[in-house]
Amino acid sequence: MKPPQPLQTRAPDADPVPDGGLDGKLDDEDYPAYSMGRAAEILGVTPAFLRGLDAAKLFVPQRSAGGHRRYSRYQLRLAQRARDLVDEGTALDAACRIIILEDQLAEAQRINAGLQRRLDQDPARD
Repeated sequence: MKPPQPLQTRAPDADPVPDGGLDGKLDDEDYPAYSMGRAAEILGVTPAFLRGLDAAKLFVPQRSAGGHRRYSRYQLRLAQRARDLVDEGTALDAACRIIILEDQLAEAQRINAGLQRRLDQDPARD
């Protein structure tokens, strides 16, 4: 079985808004707006927990120019889901695997629904 791939929505060094402006960044789910300390505070976890998610390959946080981890809102939601599972007694590695599989399943279902819509709209099938 192939090991799970970390969830990542864009290249780690990609600027979500190429012109460097603030427009769009505040609403961008993937923009790495949160420092490790702020992310840990929002989630009520320790920075070590967030580093553990990185080590478990749940996601790969982007890095600032100084090399500090930066987290997006999407990554914070994944981290919150991991925390919920860990709080219920699931091991961290298992929680990360569950989340990755849930994400892969949701993506497969989205693709299937889109393909089904295309098939349903194809007049040649009648």
